[in-house]
Amino acid sequence: MVFYFTSTVVSPPAFIYVGKDKFENEELIKHGWEEDVCAHIYLRLPEGWTWENIPEELLTDLGQLTKANSIEGNKKDNITIIYTPWANLKKDGSMAVGQVSFKDQKKVKRILIAQRENAIVNRLNKTKVEKHPDLREEKENHLKELRKKDQAAVLARKKEEDRLKKERAEKKWQKDHAYDELFAEENMMNSSNQDRDETWEDDFM
Repeated sequence: MVFYFTSTVVSPPAFIYVGKDKFENEELIKHGWEEDVCAHIYLRLPEGWTWENIPEELLTDLGQLTKANSIEGNKKDNITIIYTPWANLKKDGSMAVGQVSFKDQKKVKRILIAQRENAIVNRLNKTKVEKHPDLREEKENHLKELRKKDQAAVLARKKEEDRLKKERAEKKWQKDHAYDELFAEENMMNSSNQDRDETWEDDFM
């Protein structure tokens, strides 16, 4: 089971989710998306966002929900919440269920949650939805969609490149042939001395 929450402190609203327990979180770790941010719970970043520019209000929501869903953390004040991109999570067979480490410590950030703010927690809990998703299938479908977008982008770039290539070729042809008519046979005859009147030189005297 996975719990889904919606944060409306940003527009468009942000999508937050967390497993029912540490065993469910193991599946979330395994089937996370590249654009997910992990802080014990997960934030799915809207398109175009990066984990480094998450608005402070959304980080507060994330931190408050993390604190509220921690048995120990919910009892304490001034707790530090760490967050990192999903791709930075490191998991191996020696670790306990739900335990992770990080591939790169430079990609780990921290926020301080001074105390529980019920108004925030209650607002988020009102959006809570329980689901039983097939996480593997969801990820596979997501990756398929990304591949389609990539292919469409490649085709669009190629089409634009072909258009520009054709446009450059047409401009070059026009430049190379700009004086063709001036040197056509009829024009050459009209501008030559061969058929001029015998007294044409008198014009210059």
